[in-house]
Amino acid sequence: MVPRVNRSYPKGRVEAFTDGVMAIVITLLVLDLGVAAGAEEDLLQAIVDKWPSYLAYFISFFTVGAYWLRHHAILHLMSEVDSAFIRLNLVALFFVSFLPYPTGLVPEFIDNDDAERVAVVFYGIVLLLAAVSFNLLWRYASHQGRLLDSDIPEDEIEELREVLAPSLFGYVIAILIGLVFPLLALAFYMLTAILIAVPIGTLRAALRNS
Repeated sequence: MVPRVNRSYPKGRVEAFTDGVMAIVITLLVLDLGVAAGAEEDLLQAIVDKWPSYLAYFISFFTVGAYWLRHHAILHLMSEVDSAFIRLNLVALFFVSFLPYPTGLVPEFIDNDDAERVAVVFYGIVLLLAAVSFNLLWRYASHQGRLLDSDIPEDEIEELREVLAPSLFGYVIAILIGLVFPLLALAFYMLTAILIAVPIGTLRAALRNS
């Protein structure tokens, strides 16, 4: 029997399931790291030559970590979840759980001109879709305070709203750059991952109050 769309549910199971999925995704990311057979002849060089894998891992790790932090922040402001939110949450997790695939394509084709461009742009599109899905998750929960705790201060709601938006523009710009300069696009992906992982708004508020 399909539950009614407006039925409410406790947050705990959604949070636990999301935490589990993201933990598995981060674990899968590290499986792409490794050196080729016979690397013992010059192991240091073999490790250095894997820099594209480290870069892609860094970007994806901190991106997934940032989305985990965002998801935690969203649920913190909510009093309950409904079936529509659960479905939107599954969409967001779909794109996050798909990240290991394009992450692995980047180091595999980094030195292959056209293939490099395709891999980097494809990676950016998946990152963008993940960002869009989390933005939609928040917009649904916060629309007219639909699922938010009535005791949450407005400034906390506004702060999260500001944090969720910029990454969309960052990924769009990076994808366009990737069509011409793939390596530069990777640098933008890395910068975006850092910016959405670091609590810029919280740091600004702390500096103002210091």
